[in-house]
Amino acid sequence: MVSRVIPVDVFDLVVFGGTGDLARRKILPGLYIRFRAGQMPEESCIIGAARAEMTDEGYRAFVGAAIAEFVAKDKQDAAVIAKFLARLAYVSIDATGENGWAKLAGLVRKGVVRAFYFSVAPSLFGDLAERLHAHGMADPESRIVVEKPFGRDLASAKALNAVLAAHFDEGQIYRIDHYLGKETVQNLMAVRFANILFEPLWNAQYVDHVQITVAETVGVGGRGSYYDQSGAMRDMVQNHMMQLLCLIAMEPPYKFDPDAVRDEKLKVIRALDPVPPEDIVRGQYRGGPRKDGSGEPSYCEDAGDAQSRTESYIALKVKVSNWRWQGTPFYLRTGKKLRGRESEIAITFKEPPHSIFGDEEGWRENVLAIRLQPNEGMNLTVMIKEPGPGGMRLTEVPLDMSFAEALGDEGADIPDAYERLIMDVIRGNQTLFMRGDEVEAAWAWTDPIIQGWEARGDKPRGYDPGSSGPEDALMLLHRDGRRWREIRE
Repeated sequence: MVSRVIPVDVFDLVVFGGTGDLARRKILPGLYIRFRAGQMPEESCIIGAARAEMTDEGYRAFVGAAIAEFVAKDKQDAAVIAKFLARLAYVSIDATGENGWAKLAGLVRKGVVRAFYFSVAPSLFGDLAERLHAHGMADPESRIVVEKPFGRDLASAKALNAVLAAHFDEGQIYRIDHYLGKETVQNLMAVRFANILFEPLWNAQYVDHVQITVAETVGVGGRGSYYDQSGAMRDMVQNHMMQLLCLIAMEPPYKFDPDAVRDEKLKVIRALDPVPPEDIVRGQYRGGPRKDGSGEPSYCEDAGDAQSRTESYIALKVKVSNWRWQGTPFYLRTGKKLRGRESEIAITFKEPPHSIFGDEEGWRENVLAIRLQPNEGMNLTVMIKEPGPGGMRLTEVPLDMSFAEALGDEGADIPDAYERLIMDVIRGNQTLFMRGDEVEAAWAWTDPIIQGWEARGDKPRGYDPGSSGPEDALMLLHRDGRRWREIRE
């Protein structure tokens, strides 16, 4: 299979927060990879903008060090890196004042695609948007990219949307969620809507339940004080997992068009039932010994608050009240310091209405498992006859497609989510970006859940590092006659 690399138009990209951690780890290395692949024209320009005083040469050295650290060694080509670094410039800028703005306006060219990446705290979005407008850079051809969090609740999300809308049209605003840039997430749409095999079965008549798992082995670590202000519900469920749920549950859009896709996702969010307390399990990881014998800090120690009631784990049973999904539960779980690092969507199909094989103990459900990380790919379990004589004995086998194996050398070159999404910004394609009304609808569903446990004074359940989460989460499915899929180490 031959990969097609389609170059984008010449562009200027300004990265506000250009010396920050996200720029260093993801944005700038990702742009280098796209340049190396021939997708980024050599005439394009990348401008880092931050408070630090730095020359162009100093910034190029900074970006060169980031490429050396975060790009695979076999993709580091000295000649290509030198050409890429030559496309970089730097401006020391004050987001809340006037310093540096005139210089930036002089660097950004007319007649090319102009994109502004707000890799900064949301509290600065308004100041940046206002100054871009005041200095003539916020014209109809400009685009802005904003990182989550998109607010802390419905009120702050509405305020943030209003600030951005004061200077940019909705068609110019790209709310980036890196989960939507993953190859497997996009393949979920292809599997559903490009294959007649699955779509007729993709409903409550044939699907028993759906599980969405995002498990991490790391704790909150140095982000403890920040994370303690959000928790797993705000940090993961309201955005990343909500988007995955929407892609699974949405109706087929009339075409693969940004607003057509987002219209259908919005309908799913608005169809979500309120979640009662008995369908919510919150947890916090305890301290414990590590394999090397040293101590493992608890969540409260990482957060610096012995009385913290913020969850590092959450599991929910979610219901979508529409014709397609009525009666089919969606189970969501995400947590820190779990047994393995894994992101997976599993669609479990119902039993056949009648078994011609009698009470066959070897029978298992058909499950379509979509792995987002690690080892992106898909796995469908089907039942076959166990080889050998002695009657009809059933056993399950996987039809497994790992992208790296199925695509050969191509699998190693699957673009990182940020690479893909930034190129979509330059193309002006908003399909994989959240719209303002989507964000607000998600918060309208999330807020009552959070307000409910705060009003009740619920405390998270403790769970051991390296486990699958609190015992109560097992009961969430057990009482429905189901069980969680195993989180693999």
